Amino acid sequence: MSHSYTEPTEVPTASPEELKYGEREIEEGQLITFPNPRIGRRYQVEITLPEFTCKCPFSGYPDFATIYLTYLPDERVVELKSIKLYINSYRDRYISHEESINQILDDFVAAADPLEVRIKGDFNPRGNVHTVVEVAHQKPNPKL
Repeated sequence: MSHSYTEPTEVPTASPEELKYGEREIEEGQLITFPNPRIGRRYQVEITLPEFTCKCPFSGYPDFATIYLTYLPDERVVELKSIKLYINSYRDRYISHEESINQILDDFVAAADPLEVRIKGDFNPRGNVHTVVEVAHQKPNPKL
């Protein structure tokens, strides 16, 4: 059976004056980093984001997941409020499970440039299907 895919139309957005302060923060949010206070020390940071939501690009139904982000910082560390706002920016996006987790990885690597990072999206079952998507990135070793 073949299915065709039609790009969903965009949800109308409110003007900046009509947005609540939290909506403005989410809309303006970006991943913010600060200098690693322990450059040269290998340590692991684990972040759990249990309220991830996005919309299925086929049905428009909401998808819910817990995002597990584990990384070894290099020169930059991600600011926690900024990652919360960044993750919340997905709530009205039509995006697949696979693409959402891959996009989060790409954006995190671009912002923080960690030594290593692993991101896992554990999506709530929908229609008797449970999906877990896990992606990883490791900075090349310049000594090799």
